[in-house]
Amino acid sequence: MAMAPRSTFTAVSTLLFVLIYSGHSPAAAFYLPGSYPHRYRPGDALAAKVNSLTSPSSKLPYPYYSLPFCAPQDGVRRAAESPGELLLGDRIETSPYRFSMLNNTAALFLCRTDPVAPAAAELIKSRIDDAYQVNLLLDTLPVVRYVKNPAAPEVLLRSTGFPVGVRADDGEYYVYNHLRLTVLVNKQNGTTRVEALMATADAAELISFAGGKEGGGYTVVGFEVVPCSVDHDAAAVRGKKMYDEIASKATAGCDPSVVGMRVQDGRPLVFSYEVSFVESSVEWPSRWDAYLEMGGAKVHWFSILNSIVVVAFLAAIVLVILLRTVRRDLAQYEELGGEAGAAHADELAGWKLVAGDVFREPSHPVLLCVLVGDGVRILGMGVVTILFAALGFMSPASRGALVTGMLCLYLVMGAAAGYAAVSLWKTLRQGNTAGWRSVAWRSSFAVFPAVGFAIFTALNCVLWYNGSTGAVPLLLFVGVLLLWLLVSVPLTLAGGLVASRVRHVEHPVRTNKIARQVPAARCSPWVMVAAAGTLPFGTVFIELFFIMSSLWLGRVYYVFGFLLVVMALLVAVCAEVSVVLTYMGLCVEDWRWWWRAFFASGSVALYTLGYAVYYLVFDLHSLAGPVSAALYVGYSLLMALAVMLATGAVGLAASFCFVHYLFSSLKMD
Repeated sequence: MAMAPRSTFTAVSTLLFVLIYSGHSPAAAFYLPGSYPHRYRPGDALAAKVNSLTSPSSKLPYPYYSLPFCAPQDGVRRAAESPGELLLGDRIETSPYRFSMLNNTAALFLCRTDPVAPAAAELIKSRIDDAYQVNLLLDTLPVVRYVKNPAAPEVLLRSTGFPVGVRADDGEYYVYNHLRLTVLVNKQNGTTRVEALMATADAAELISFAGGKEGGGYTVVGFEVVPCSVDHDAAAVRGKKMYDEIASKATAGCDPSVVGMRVQDGRPLVFSYEVSFVESSVEWPSRWDAYLEMGGAKVHWFSILNSIVVVAFLAAIVLVILLRTVRRDLAQYEELGGEAGAAHADELAGWKLVAGDVFREPSHPVLLCVLVGDGVRILGMGVVTILFAALGFMSPASRGALVTGMLCLYLVMGAAAGYAAVSLWKTLRQGNTAGWRSVAWRSSFAVFPAVGFAIFTALNCVLWYNGSTGAVPLLLFVGVLLLWLLVSVPLTLAGGLVASRVRHVEHPVRTNKIARQVPAARCSPWVMVAAAGTLPFGTVFIELFFIMSSLWLGRVYYVFGFLLVVMALLVAVCAEVSVVLTYMGLCVEDWRWWWRAFFASGSVALYTLGYAVYYLVFDLHSLAGPVSAALYVGYSLLMALAVMLATGAVGLAASFCFVHYLFSSLKMD
């Protein structure tokens, strides 16, 4: 046990090194070999794409063309999307916004819609009231809008997308029908020095930039928009075709604070745009920095330091238990052993007296095994996903890569779930493998898979009914279900089969045939179990705020180096809390520690769920509609369940190792 502090320090130091390496620059770890920029020659065609309409208050994304916007001349086409993009509600489609590299244009006419029907007018007004945003994409970069901060006019606030329209002080609704687009480009030098290229640490860039027949070119490193609502002159747009220049005085002074295109029944809408190219010093590997820059780095460091203090405090308590209290108890036990033990049996107390019951099979053993298996699956998925994200394997340019990776890892981790569940089952049954198939089957379907599938299906039906792009397409829904049945279930059974043939962990002491009576407690031990969750929650609640803001307020979260360290500290705190509570229970001669060990660390889910309620009341007060509230509640419950299973598995594993070590030191007849 003398090596425990050193190994813990080494692990924390390694994680801090990963944090520093992956967190010093948001873009530093993104562009791995095989990821290279698309270079354009002057005059090359560029085409912006459109994504779903999104809103910070309503969590129902809708298709872009659900509103009467201009469509491309050759028709709307869907872009190829990954499963992660579809699960996130992205629906990327072609748009009529097209331009040529370095070709600045004046106001170009897009289209004049048919007279707006009353139903369409009401739909536009509803989208404006719910603050829906239009999301354009160019070379995978989302369009960015800068507005002045009302509290500090000299400070500009950055946000992705731009509003569909605005409701003016007179109560009328106006649509943003003219876009002033700015494309930031970086000129690539074909004769760049090798030393500068080596700094990119990207083999693909070395080959692409160092030579070849293409030479330099331009890369897109930024995409900005100023939306305006202008009332075009009827004469200026009469007889115009798409991409014809229009001499409209209204577009000359494009000012977002001045509105003109009013939404009115029977009135057509006229759309136009202009584009300018600006050369930027921002290099292609750093073009995502503006999107991924997150404030509050000191807050993250404070969270980590706070967690380290908690870990150190609990580690000190565990070391005192192991190195002083337990050794003293063992020495006293050996002194009173043998014939003297019978005369002084009343002097023995505490954990030593439950040696014959401490490994007794708990109530509902199958359920416990299934919960632990699910927890191992979720924990493995989370650790591997965050590790890969911190190392830069999940680039923000690959939309949906994080969700796709989590889905694949969850399916593959079925093998770990089956192995963990059946291994615990064999240990509880002292090597008896009877019933392992039932445990493996239930690990494939019961608890988290069943609850998650039920919640996901119910919410998906609600989204389908409302026509939202957040609803998973039927083909993908069936595909995920087939992957579960054909990949995850066989892997879970295979993991259980391997565990059934591996030697189990033998108990260091024999279990008595008759269970020892547990003394009456002054206070219910479950009160301590519920209170124990405050320490793990204190480790993660600051990062939880940023994660919730990313999920529900559309803010960017990409400091996975911090998150990796916080997760490591969370695992350490959960293990230490569970060990301390298990020892306290054994000291009062209560040998029923299995479930308490699981829920001692798993009770952090209660505080996570409570924080979700707090966040809904105080930070999501603008959440609109019962459907959005149902989505929030459903996914919050699913998140709390996942946290309980993962942390509970950590606590039970740590307590089992502690109890096994503790009673291995006893010399029993």
